[in-house]
Amino acid sequence: MRRFAPLLIALVLGGCGATTAANSNGNASGAPNAMPQAHPQAIQPTAGVQAVAASGSDPIGDPNAHAPSLAEVRQELRLQLIAVRVSSARYINPLSSVTVWGRTDQGVDAAMPVGAPILAPCRVKVLAVIPNWFAGQPLVYFELLEGPDAGKVQYVAEQITDIAPVGIVQQGQPIARFASSGTDIEYGWAILNGETLARATTGYTEGQVTPAGRSIRAWLNSLGANAGNG
Repeated sequence: MRRFAPLLIALVLGGCGATTAANSNGNASGAPNAMPQAHPQAIQPTAGVQAVAASGSDPIGDPNAHAPSLAEVRQELRLQLIAVRVSSARYINPLSSVTVWGRTDQGVDAAMPVGAPILAPCRVKVLAVIPNWFAGQPLVYFELLEGPDAGKVQYVAEQITDIAPVGIVQQGQPIARFASSGTDIEYGWAILNGETLARATTGYTEGQVTPAGRSIRAWLNSLGANAGNG
C-alpha cells in the first residue's frame, strides 16, 4: 500500500483538535504509548508524489481530479470544527470488517470486503474531503465529538467510496465504504491543518513506522480490532 505523500498541506498548528484545550496533549485513549505532539514546521509538499503499491485493478476515483488548494483545505477544516469537551462516552471499533491488517506507517493499512463500512467510532463530524489525495483516491477528515479523545481529528483514505458529506455522522453509521478497487485503506490521526499527525511530528518517508502509526494501531486494538502490532 502506498504511503502517504505530503498531502499539499503545511503544518502550522500544534496538535490534533487544537481548538479544544482539554485535548491538545494528544494522548490516544487506550493506547499504551502517548500520541506524539505536533510541532510547527514549514512543509510545502508536491501533491501526489507517493510510492504506489496498488493491488487489483485501477484505483477508485478520478486520476485527473485536482485536490483543493492548501488555503481552501485549511479554511474548510477551521470552519467545520466543533468546540467539544472530553466525555466518558465509549468508542466502537470503526474497522470491524477488516479481513487483512497491513503495515504501520503514517497510520494503519487494512483491507476489507467490497462495500464494507468504515464506521464512526462515536458521533463525529466530517470536516473535509480531499478528492485526489493519492492515485485518484480520496481522503476524508473527521472530528471525534465524544469520549476521551473528543476534539481530535482522524482520517481514512484511499480505497474508499460513498463518503458521508460534511456534517454529523452518528456512532455506528458509515463514514465511507471500501471501494471495489484501489490500494486498500489507511486509517490514522490527523491535525487541523490537514496533515497526517505522522508528518506533523516525526516526519515520514515511505514505509517508515511512525509513533503516530503505532498510536492509532494501539487505539484500534483498545477497541477490540485485533490489529496486531504491524
